[in-house]
Amino acid sequence: MAYQHRSDSEMGAPSTKEIRMPRSVQAVYLKPLKRKAQYGIPSCDLQLRSYSVRNVEFFADFALRAAYYLHLPAFGPIPLPRITERWTVPRSNFVNKKSQENFERITLRRLIQVHDGHPETVEVWLAFLRKHAYYGVGMKANVWEHESLGVGKTMEVSLENIKKALEPRWAHFGRRKNLETSERVYEMMNSEAFRKTSDAPLSGT
Repeated sequence: MAYQHRSDSEMGAPSTKEIRMPRSVQAVYLKPLKRKAQYGIPSCDLQLRSYSVRNVEFFADFALRAAYYLHLPAFGPIPLPRITERWTVPRSNFVNKKSQENFERITLRRLIQVHDGHPETVEVWLAFLRKHAYYGVGMKANVWEHESLGVGKTMEVSLENIKKALEPRWAHFGRRKNLETSERVYEMMNSEAFRKTSDAPLSGT
């Protein structure tokens, strides 16, 4: 009995050219999407710092993707000037003091700006970045919040409400609400069990 070889395409199996990766995997190889700002009002400036170019670029890409899915118009990453620090340390002392060694540390920075963002959404974005922080990358955020005119009056009202809510709590600060503690201690010291263990009974004054 003769067998005939059949290719994968003839058998109906999908070829490697027809297999398509999922959209989420394809997005990793593409630039992060960005949303356009309508008014251009600054909401947050996020500065990333690291000693490694790979780490800071990777986390900046991650922050931009997170901002896009939170509907935040983010711009960047904008390269900032490097911070160069140098130290000179003597290798030895006494006679060999002239033998010195130099050390250099370069800090790389990237800036991501968010415009027209809601304050709560910006807080969620920053909390998400703190939760999934990348090793070797530091973050510094400047957040702006905008209020309507006459905000001073509302602040005074809220301050008075806070004072009223805290007054009963401050009244019992440093002591318990039950003020009969001294009387209970006196009764315990005059009890029969305490008198048996002590040399002389206590008398009330």
